[in-house]
Amino acid sequence: MAVKRVDRINSLLRRAIGEALYHVFAGESIDLAAITITEVDCAPNLRTARVMVSIFGHDDVRTRMLSQISRKGKELQTIINRDLTLKYTPRLQFKLDLSVEKGDHVLDILTRMDDKNPVSDDNPDV
Repeated sequence: MAVKRVDRINSLLRRAIGEALYHVFAGESIDLAAITITEVDCAPNLRTARVMVSIFGHDDVRTRMLSQISRKGKELQTIINRDLTLKYTPRLQFKLDLSVEKGDHVLDILTRMDDKNPVSDDNPDV
């Protein structure tokens, strides 16, 4: 039962953080379209939450944007505390999520392999 509760809280936090980013960075020169909150992993005691963030762009852009998000962590927590009713508002720890880029890399490799070995219509056994 506790696992389902934490999963629901993770989902709530993921959505709330995504929405809060637009309020915190309103009017600033940060491209929010390049940012995706991919996963939130809240501790069972609700004290801390690891927030996985996927950022589209080059490494230097990712590092800069992640540091900007981390600096605004307290403001994000304040908005979450106001919008959600939780016993504790977890302390947010932002981490860069590279799984999307790894998946794109694998798909690129598969596409190149498929281009090198095209299936011919003459040989239906292949």
